[in-house]
Amino acid sequence: MAQNNRSNKTRPLDKIDLLILDALQKNSRISNVNLAKLVNLSASPCLDRVKRLEADGYIERYGAKLSASRLKFGLTAYVEVTLDKSTSDVFDSFAEDVQKIEQIAECDMVAGGFDYLLKIRISDMAEYRSVLGEVVDIPGVAKNRTFVVIEKIKEDLGLPLISRSEKL
Repeated sequence: MAQNNRSNKTRPLDKIDLLILDALQKNSRISNVNLAKLVNLSASPCLDRVKRLEADGYIERYGAKLSASRLKFGLTAYVEVTLDKSTSDVFDSFAEDVQKIEQIAECDMVAGGFDYLLKIRISDMAEYRSVLGEVVDIPGVAKNRTFVVIEKIKEDLGLPLISRSEKL
């Protein structure tokens, strides 16, 4: 078994760590100098903290927020999927097959009246129909129900770290 480079014992996060994480999730392109000013540190200790936060797994990756509509992925649908059996081999097979459908942005196993919730990003209803066909052809899928997003009211802008840092 491969060894994990992360220490089993990570230092608890303090207010400055949370401020750094909050700033980076809002703007991952911020320079270290500007980040340091924002959190009232000098550049070198700030960079050390960022590297530690990366090494400890608090920062999983950096990225850019792309325009789904400009890139022809402006239609979002959520699909509830119920499997015919609740066995680990059916769950594993479904999870493997879902990975192959590129328009599925997210797939979560959920508790409740169905097994999985899929977030699908497509250009139009014709593409939705095609993707849904791929989903229902996955072995073990018994039923599905779709909800198409008409208007996004609130978007995930990251974790609410600032309110948590104020409690420290």
